[in-house]
Amino acid sequence: MIDMNSKKKITLTPIKKDDHRFLFELLEQRQLFANISHKKMPTWDEHVEFVKSKPYLKWYVVVHKDNKVGSIYLSKQHEIGIHIFKKYEKESIQIESIKQLMSLNSKIKFRANVSPKNKKYITLFKKLGFEMIQHTYELDLRTSF
Repeated sequence: MIDMNSKKKITLTPIKKDDHRFLFELLEQRQLFANISHKKMPTWDEHVEFVKSKPYLKWYVVVHKDNKVGSIYLSKQHEIGIHIFKKYEKESIQIESIKQLMSLNSKIKFRANVSPKNKKYITLFKKLGFEMIQHTYELDLRTSF
């Protein structure tokens, strides 16, 4: 069982317009093997359009000691996505962020789509009690032949 009442060292603040640059920098720092939704880095304009489209049910900036350290979202399919800047990437920050997201949205079932190459996040979600429910395969004809 997950303890949702741990001491809060971080806060989640809803994404605002002035977070576009921060989110772009976070995306630039992300390792390619962790990406599921895109194969190449979007342009600045593509990124801004994506953020403005409000693609997630909930999307937050993760703040630790007055520093923006990452972002976390809940998709419309109730999937959790999280990314923390490498210099702040501590399991305690990730776990607390996920617990807070679930606490703020507690009346639903949660899932997490994680690249099979992202061993760190697989381990993280398993520690939180998540269980693997499927393998998903993709064939992109634009790049396969």
